[in-house]
Amino acid sequence: MPEEGEYYGKHGEPRKYDPTFKGPIQNRGCTDIVCCILFIIAILGYIAVGILAWSQGDPRKVIYPTDSRGQFCGQAGTPLENKRLLFYFNIMKCASPMVLLEFQCPTTQMCVDKCPEKFMTLLKAYSNKNDFDYYKQFCKEGVTNTMGVTEILRLGLCPAMLTPSKPFTRRCFPALGQKGGVITVGNNSHFDDGSGNMRDAKDLVDGVKNATVVIEARQVVMKIFEDYTQSWYWILIGLVIAMVTSLLFIILLRFLAGIMVWVMIVLVILVIGYGIFHCYMEYAALKGEAGADVTLQELGFQTDFSVYLQIRQTWLAFMIILAIVEVIIILLLIFLRKRILIAVALIKEASRAIGHVMSSLFYPLFTFLLLAMVIAYWAVTAVFLSTSNEPIYKVFNETECEHSRATCDPANYTTSPMKAKCPDSECLFAFYGGETIYHKYLIGLQFYNVFLFFWCANFVTALGQMTLAGAFASYYWAFVKPDDMPAFPVFSALGRSLRYHTGTLAFGSLILSIIQIIRVLLEYLDHKLKGAKNKCTKFLLCCLKCCFWCLEKFIKFLNRNAYIMVAIYGKNFCTSARDAFLLLMRNMIRVAVLDKVTDFLLFLGKLLIVGLVGIFAFFFFSGRVKAFENTAPNLHYYWVPILTVVIGSYLIAHGFFSVYAMCVDTLFLCFCEDLERNDGSAARPYYMSSTLHEILWKNKAEDPSLSSAQQQDDEDVQLKQQQAQEEDAT
Repeated sequence: MPEEGEYYGKHGEPRKYDPTFKGPIQNRGCTDIVCCILFIIAILGYIAVGILAWSQGDPRKVIYPTDSRGQFCGQAGTPLENKRLLFYFNIMKCASPMVLLEFQCPTTQMCVDKCPEKFMTLLKAYSNKNDFDYYKQFCKEGVTNTMGVTEILRLGLCPAMLTPSKPFTRRCFPALGQKGGVITVGNNSHFDDGSGNMRDAKDLVDGVKNATVVIEARQVVMKIFEDYTQSWYWILIGLVIAMVTSLLFIILLRFLAGIMVWVMIVLVILVIGYGIFHCYMEYAALKGEAGADVTLQELGFQTDFSVYLQIRQTWLAFMIILAIVEVIIILLLIFLRKRILIAVALIKEASRAIGHVMSSLFYPLFTFLLLAMVIAYWAVTAVFLSTSNEPIYKVFNETECEHSRATCDPANYTTSPMKAKCPDSECLFAFYGGETIYHKYLIGLQFYNVFLFFWCANFVTALGQMTLAGAFASYYWAFVKPDDMPAFPVFSALGRSLRYHTGTLAFGSLILSIIQIIRVLLEYLDHKLKGAKNKCTKFLLCCLKCCFWCLEKFIKFLNRNAYIMVAIYGKNFCTSARDAFLLLMRNMIRVAVLDKVTDFLLFLGKLLIVGLVGIFAFFFFSGRVKAFENTAPNLHYYWVPILTVVIGSYLIAHGFFSVYAMCVDTLFLCFCEDLERNDGSAARPYYMSSTLHEILWKNKAEDPSLSSAQQQDDEDVQLKQQQAQEEDAT
C-alpha cells in the first residue's frame, strides 16, 4: 500500500513484539562518551576559574566603602575598624560630570567614626582649641596646632569647611532639608564655603545627586533587606506551609485522584473568583479618595510600591487580569470536559505508580540540594570575579594640569614630577581595574561562569528527569506489580543514569544551555539598544527573541522525552530523541488529548497551592486581619515577604508536581509503546492497567477525533505487525 509506506516513511517503524523485553534494559553501555569527556573537562575548568577568582577576588570591595588611599572603612582587624563611614572633603566637587563617567568624586575621601554635626570652617575652628580638636577628626594624619591654615589647605590635610551631615549607605551626605520651599542644610539656607564666601544650600544638591547616582535604588534595597531580617522566620513558616500543603495534596491525590482533581478545579475557580471580588472591593473603596484617580502613566515609577495600591487603576488592572484568567480556565474546562476524564484516569495510574515508588516524592529535595550548590558556586565565583580588580589611582586637580586623570602611585606621588608640575593636584583612589592578562580576559571568565552555570543547572534537572523516568518505566513494564519491580527503583535508575548516561545528560543540557546563553545575549543587546530609534533593528531583535524562546521550549520538550527513551533503552541522545519524536508523531492526537490536558490539570494544582498560600500571606503581612495585627512584623514593603512566599510556594509546588508530571509523561510514552508492541491477546497482553485500557479505548470509540485519525493509525500499526510476523514465519 503506497499510503502505508508513506505514513511509516514519515513517522518511522512501529515497535515490534519482543518477548524478552521486560522494561528498562539492564545490559547497556556508555553513551555519548565524547560529550562526557567534554563535560568533565569543562567542570575541571570551572573549578580552576573558581580557584583563580577566589585567589584574586576580594568581596570587601563590595561590602566596605573605600577611601582615597584604597583602604576599607570599618573593616575588622584594621586601624579603620571603628571608622565605618566615608567622609567627602568637598561634596560640591561631586557635581562634576566626570563623576558620572568615572563613578568617583574628585575630592579627598577618608574614613571617620561619625559624620560632622555642625557648621564649621577651618579658619574659624583654628582660632578655638576645642573647635580645632573637633575639626581634626575630619583631617588627615599629621595636622598639628603649629601649622597655619594656609599650609594645611595647601597640603590638602583638612577640608575647608564642615557641613551638618547624616550617614547613608555608610557615607556622610549633607543633611539637606526644606523650609518654606527653600533648600536648607542644618536649618540654614546659606553656609560659609571656607574661603569667606557665603553660598546657597541648594549648591550642595547637585553634588549630593551625583554622589548618590544609585541612592534611591540602594535605599530600596536596604529597606527590602530590613524587611527580610524582620520577616525571614515568617517567610520560612509560609514556605513550610506550602511544602506541607503540596505533600498533603500529593498524598490525597494518590488515594482520591478523581475526587481531588474535581475539588482542585472548583477551588481554583473559587480562589481566582475571590481575587476578582477583593480587587473590586478595593477599587470601590477608593472611589472619591483624594489622588486615587491618578493614572499609572501619570504616577510613573515609584520606589515605594505601596503607592500603587492607593490608585484605583491598579486594582482595576488586577481585576481585569484575573477575570481574563478565570474566563480562559472556565472555557478550557468546558471544551476539555471529556478529555479531563481520560486525564483523570492517567493521573490515577500515575498515583498508583508513585504509590509503589514513594521515594520519588522526596527526590526533588535531592534536586533542590544540587541546584542550591550550583547556584551558590556560581554566585560566589561571580562576586569574587567582579572584585578581583586592583585599586587604580589617578591625578585629581583643581587647576589646569597636563597630567589630569593620569594614573599615579600614591606612595611616592609627593616627590614625583607630576606633583612638581601640578602642585595643587592629588593622587586619589579612582576605581578598581587592571591591565594584566587576567584583567583583560575577566569578561571572558564571567561569561564562562554564566555558561557553566546554565550547563550544570540543566544537567542536574536532566539527571532528575532521567532518574524518575527510569523508576516509573520499571513500574509500567513490570507485569506483576510490584513483584517484578527492582527493590529500590529510584536508586537503581539514578545509578544507571550516572554510570552509563552522564554523556547523554551533558549533551542534552549543552544544547539547551547554548540556546539559553544566546537568549541572555539577546536580552543584553535589547538592553543596550533601548535608546536606539531604528525600528527595523528593534523588530529584528524582537523576532529573534521570540524564535529562540520557542526553540528553547521545543528543546526542553524534546530533551524530556529523549531522557525517557534513554532510561528505557539505553541508547545515545540523538537516537533516543529521534525515537521519542517519531513515537509522539505516530500518536499526535493522543499527545494533544492526553498529555497536555494532564499537564493543564497539574498546573491548576500548582496554581491552587500558590493561590491559597498567597492569600494567607497577604492577609497576614498586610495586617488586614485583626487577629494578626500584633503578630505580623512591621515592614517597609509588605509585598516583599508576600512575593517571596508566592514565588517560593510555586517552586515548592512545582518540585512536588514535577514528579507527577514526569510520571505521566513516562507512562504516556510507555503506553504508546505498549499499544505498538502488544495487541491485548493472551500471547501478547498489554502491560497497562485494565482501568486505563478500558477508559482509553472507550473514549477512542466515542470521540470522533480519535476514531477517525488515531484509530486508523492504530489499525495501520496492527496491520504492519501482522505482516512482519508473517514474514518472520515464512
